[in-house]
Amino acid sequence: MIEHFGLMPDGIPVPRVTLRSGGVTARIIAFGAALQSLDVPDRHGQIDDIVLGHDDLEGYLRHRSFFGATIGRVANRVAGGRFLLDGREVLLAANEGATTLHGGPEGFDRRLWTVSDATERSVTLALVSADGDQGFPGELRARVTYGLEETPHGPVLTILHEAETDAPTPVAMTNHSFFALAGAKGLAERPRSALEYRLTVAASRYLPVDAALIPHDPISVTATPFDFRRGRQPLTAMRSGTTPGYDHCLCLDSGQAELSDPVSGRRMLLHTDQPGLQVYTGGFLDGSVAGKSGRAYQENDAICLEPQSLPNAVNGPDAESVVLRPGETHRNWMRLTFLAG
Repeated sequence: MIEHFGLMPDGIPVPRVTLRSGGVTARIIAFGAALQSLDVPDRHGQIDDIVLGHDDLEGYLRHRSFFGATIGRVANRVAGGRFLLDGREVLLAANEGATTLHGGPEGFDRRLWTVSDATERSVTLALVSADGDQGFPGELRARVTYGLEETPHGPVLTILHEAETDAPTPVAMTNHSFFALAGAKGLAERPRSALEYRLTVAASRYLPVDAALIPHDPISVTATPFDFRRGRQPLTAMRSGTTPGYDHCLCLDSGQAELSDPVSGRRMLLHTDQPGLQVYTGGFLDGSVAGKSGRAYQENDAICLEPQSLPNAVNGPDAESVVLRPGETHRNWMRLTFLAG
């Protein structure tokens, strides 16, 4: 189902596409190619929306909170807003001090994408990013496909990112959904409940960060707050004072993670082909942004799990891993399976 979601400032309409399968409903808007809502049942069959966002387009236009958005060209942070590409320095538009965050001031999350294909089970949105966009070289043709299907293991939402370029350029796209397994209704009684979820991640290393949240070389998670291999609640480390919150990348061993809420019984299994998983507990949510039903979202109301290339890889020894060249197609995927029990 395709419906009208609002108008851009220049009057161009913004569509919203609804996908349904196995008791799960996903709604995707063309602005930011964002997952605007995701209705999932709990252990009692009660359906609720488990992603943060806004009820109308105006909220997305007014606030850049990355709710459910497609992030690009390069997700996370590029240190100093610069990098070397084939021996030439490239300068990017900075939007977090000297850092380029999530593609720059006008990243893919701030663009109106085009719905290029839609069926009962999937929708593909497309965007052309011009040469020099936010400082990035080459014209990039990007696509994101959301697919929702019922499987023997439960309803599965798949997000596939693809891109081609006419000149060498870094590409590292991801989805930036804020997951609140308590549900939109449950948040009223359980504010900041994301810290109570149990997170399990197959990752034996993580990337420590400096004051600007730029990562250093990976180190072992052993005896740190970042050891989620056997599952843990984020609040255990935060209450002990070993970390004020999470905005760190875990280096995945096998591309798997699980998030579960013991109260609602909702479980979400994540699989990806990406080497990193950014875990973010919403530290920049401060109650100043009113979301769905007017709720002022607070720190720890939700948790982001963002599969991606390792942050700032374009400035690291493995920089070539994120460079897309003419004639190649960039692809990365994430798959979310929903269970309740």
